[in-house]
Amino acid sequence: MNNALRAALLAATVFGVSFVSASAADTSATAAGVTVVNKGLVAVGRIPASQRDKFGETFGSGSGMAFDTTSWKKDGDAYSGSLWLLPDRGYNVEGTTDYNARINRIDVTLMPAAAGATLSADKQQTGLAAKLADTIQLTDDAGKNLTGLDPEAVRPAAGKLPVLPLSATGKVSLDPEAVVRLADGSMLISDEYGPYIYHFDKVGKLVSATQPPKALLPMRKGEINFSSNNPGAGGKTPDPKDPETGRQNNQGLEGMSMTPDGKFLVALLQSAPRQDGGDSGSTRMNTRALVYDAADIDNLKLVHEYVVPLPTFDNKGKTAVAAQSEILAMSDKVVLVLARDSNNGQGLKGDTSVYRKISLVDFSGATDIAGSAFDADKSVAPKGKLDETVKAATLTPVIDLNDSAELGRFGLHNGAPNDKNNLSEKWEAMSIAPALDPAAPDDVFLFVANDNDFLTQDGFQVGAAYKAADGADVDTMFQVFRVTLTGLSK
Repeated sequence: MNNALRAALLAATVFGVSFVSASAADTSATAAGVTVVNKGLVAVGRIPASQRDKFGETFGSGSGMAFDTTSWKKDGDAYSGSLWLLPDRGYNVEGTTDYNARINRIDVTLMPAAAGATLSADKQQTGLAAKLADTIQLTDDAGKNLTGLDPEAVRPAAGKLPVLPLSATGKVSLDPEAVVRLADGSMLISDEYGPYIYHFDKVGKLVSATQPPKALLPMRKGEINFSSNNPGAGGKTPDPKDPETGRQNNQGLEGMSMTPDGKFLVALLQSAPRQDGGDSGSTRMNTRALVYDAADIDNLKLVHEYVVPLPTFDNKGKTAVAAQSEILAMSDKVVLVLARDSNNGQGLKGDTSVYRKISLVDFSGATDIAGSAFDADKSVAPKGKLDETVKAATLTPVIDLNDSAELGRFGLHNGAPNDKNNLSEKWEAMSIAPALDPAAPDDVFLFVANDNDFLTQDGFQVGAAYKAADGADVDTMFQVFRVTLTGLSK
């Protein structure tokens, strides 16, 4: 959410729009003066798994999403506009590939249903029409394509850029996970490998890179080593396979968002660093939120850092942690966090998800550890036990993506039968657009999209055709919720 969206929300009183009031099934949460009310699911839409982009390669994988709020408008009962959907590093079930990093523009038309309404079968998944409109490839500072290949080397620091992950092909490696679209059309993109925050101009060329505190940098044998232990064909595996400290493999800056006032950028590590319990799936709950002063996008200044306790759940009698997949910043003290389980959903052998929820996280009472010893060599949560001098943020669930009643209204379900209407595993992208309702000026539409991992029976990437295993054919999907947000930073 950015200044453009704030302006759109404030301008909502200009438009003559009506909408249903909140239903009896509303859920809400309040933190640090911000209240979130979920009014329910209002639309579902799909882009086919077989869709290809303008480069002839398989489209998919919604790892991050950002609305172009200047395009958002209402005409009669319909809303329309464009959003940017960020794919990750390409189809890589058997190792990473030389997939050129990119971002896709999606044009959408929304015809929201009334909260709680019963829909006929032919209307259940037509409320959101989504169409791939354009694709922009991302390049480094010299204009060379970025790659999804696992980095096997380190590009030396040069100019204002820090050391960067480098593939065996000599290209900078990027595993993109979240995107913020700025007013000038340029983009901030966070990644897994660094884990870094990159600034790209509006045509996709790298401008700057922000390196996180040392505690988050992946270290092997005392040196930065960006590998995630996913080598491409003929590539080499890292030694050791896991970092000794810093972000765990494939657990980088999964979530990132700008505050509505445009003053702060918040980024969240997917799960705890290795030294803080991140070396085990049952102890990786204490992750870290980084809050940057965003006054100078190319020189972000870390001003706050907090421990965020990720949700835990019972997984066949064992404690498991729901790693986070995306965030939306309401202020520098409050964020929405989407956390989920793994290995369950359409296209996988496991069919029933145990945990997929969006929660309100409050930093206001948490200990600020920015610049402390915890940013260097001291563990903030050895083996997952939080240091007694540190107070973590609080977390309150507000939207359950696995809500059977809500899913059923739109012909979807969680669990068997494991067909095209069973939710896929990875719901990883969130963004919002204003409802433009003078009777409810704080209402927005919350869009949530899946990362389908490019699973299709008609795939083509990096010069080769492919078919996903076990007949998997997973569409890119969107769920749209009507949500009230009050108390946002002005």
